Amino acid sequence: MPKYQFSCEVVAQFIAEQSDPDQSVYSFAYTVTITNTGEVAAQLISRHWTIVDNKGMAEEVKGLGVVGHQPLLKPGESFQYNSGSRLRTSSGTMHGSYACVAVDGESFEAEIPMFVLEAHMPGDNHGLPQRTLH
Repeated sequence: MPKYQFSCEVVAQFIAEQSDPDQSVYSFAYTVTITNTGEVAAQLISRHWTIVDNKGMAEEVKGLGVVGHQPLLKPGESFQYNSGSRLRTSSGTMHGSYACVAVDGESFEAEIPMFVLEAHMPGDNHGLPQRTLH
């Protein structure tokens, strides 16, 4: 087991009631579960996301913590949060990383695997949670 490691899982879904395809607004919600899979307690300090729509337009998002938190996770502990994103196209991807610092002062990055954002309008029977790509 690596000494310094967080794993991340993401489940995303399209939010039709907050979207307006006629105005090129597609809203998505996602739930992230971060687990300390390393041997040392560590704190998530900041996030860096890359959001890409299906036309290849990319947006970078950087900031401290996640939803107002900088969780300190002991080995085996998890932190889960919900957030969202909007695209100007009906599909795209997100991926990124968290900057973390272990209690012994060591810094490391935790990768957020790429996941798909895909709009399914009401009545198309595809409103299932989206998958994480590995």
